[in-house]
Amino acid sequence: QVQLVESGGGLVQAGGSLRLSCAGSGRTLYTMGWFRQAPGKEREFVATITWNGGKTFYADSVKGRFTISRDNAKNTVYLQMNSLKPEDTAVYYCAADSVKRVYSDYTTEYTTRSKVNSYDYWGQGTQVTVSS
Repeated sequence: QVQLVESGGGLVQAGGSLRLSCAGSGRTLYTMGWFRQAPGKEREFVATITWNGGKTFYADSVKGRFTISRDNAKNTVYLQMNSLKPEDTAVYYCAADSVKRVYSDYTTEYTTRSKVNSYDYWGQGTQVTVSS
């Protein structure tokens, strides 16, 4: 049984930093990513990283502020969030794809990997609140 367990959320002032962690277990997990959902809004893509860490993808809203990384020895993916803004407030979810996929071009890969339905497994979510 696959489990994804997030940690690291909390309350921080605007301009501050947080580091989220997601520990996976149960089977090999390939692409792993982070999504977020604010109250009354749909779940949206934040960042994702391929199996060997060779490729990372970011939403425009977080590019330059957030960094995704992974440690396969620990089956863990991280999201370092800097220069946080009140609009980053949301529940952050870890997601994982159990299938190793290959894409022919960057645009197709980004479009596919940024979709909610491209991931098989999800964590329970961790709240991030940024005060102004």
